[in-house]
Amino acid sequence: MAATGSRSSSSSSSPAVELAVGDRTVRISNPDRVYFPARGETKLDLARYYLSVGDGIVRALRERPCMMHRFPNGVGGEKVHQKRLPRGAPDWVETVRVGFPRYNRYADELCVTELASVIWAVQMSTVEFHPWNSRRADTERPDEWRIDLDPMPECGFDRVRRVAHVAHEVLAELGAVGWPKTSGGSGLHVYVRIEPRWGFQDVRRAALAFAREVERRAPSEVTTTWWRKDRDPAAVFVDYNQNTRDHTIASAYSVRGHPEATVSTPITWGEVDDVLPADFTIATVPARYAALGDLHAGIDDSTYSLETLIGWAERDEREGAADPGDHDQHPADEDI
Repeated sequence: MAATGSRSSSSSSSPAVELAVGDRTVRISNPDRVYFPARGETKLDLARYYLSVGDGIVRALRERPCMMHRFPNGVGGEKVHQKRLPRGAPDWVETVRVGFPRYNRYADELCVTELASVIWAVQMSTVEFHPWNSRRADTERPDEWRIDLDPMPECGFDRVRRVAHVAHEVLAELGAVGWPKTSGGSGLHVYVRIEPRWGFQDVRRAALAFAREVERRAPSEVTTTWWRKDRDPAAVFVDYNQNTRDHTIASAYSVRGHPEATVSTPITWGEVDDVLPADFTIATVPARYAALGDLHAGIDDSTYSLETLIGWAERDEREGAADPGDHDQHPADEDI
């Protein structure tokens, strides 16, 4: 999925570049607008980055409701959390309708099925792509379990690495295949394909049971305490609530809204001890992708049943473990 060419065009208001993406043409207006001030990368640089990892970003987003994090004036400006597809989208940009019972409303969210939709979203100033962990065939039954290793302010990345190995150990004992990636920030994510048999509540229960097991094995390094003020500031928080309905995290190959244009990048388990998340940017990932391909290419080849983890959750509940609850900390979203 690569661009087959580009040509410049202009208007009285701003110059533009037209990118050929497969059999479609996507116009990028204001291509020279600086989006990332650390090195001066532009909106066009962002589009070209996504072209360079085309198969990977489409695989990460395919058929999922997707929130767009838009930065109309670059990452130093306002951030817009966009659930509804913006008006004026080409008719070939696909959507999926999801409901929000809390608000008694719905939104038709971006549903990527081809690379041109990603590049069109960049034209609409999207930097980050935050997909659901379910697909539009059944948006209420996730097919992806997400393990978010989130370091607290005084936690070094070496500790994140150690906790990742503990998580990998538990996954291996469960017979689950985990696919790690950097978060594009200071943490690591691990994705596991699961059978789409359970609703969000049960997937979250399973994720909490897993997080507690990791905490049991590394009690001095891991916390599952929900309220941030109560956590050890040097611990790794295993964020099970990322599996709650409508909670999303940046996809594999998503650029993050940081001045350095960092990228949430798939890695191998063998790389965990050596990678530095800050090394993965839109300036470095294209060459890595060209050399290694998509390290998550096999993610759909095997699925895991949550039955054992659901059993762990039931055991914990019988033994009196309290559920800390789902406390929504998302920013207000006027787009719902």
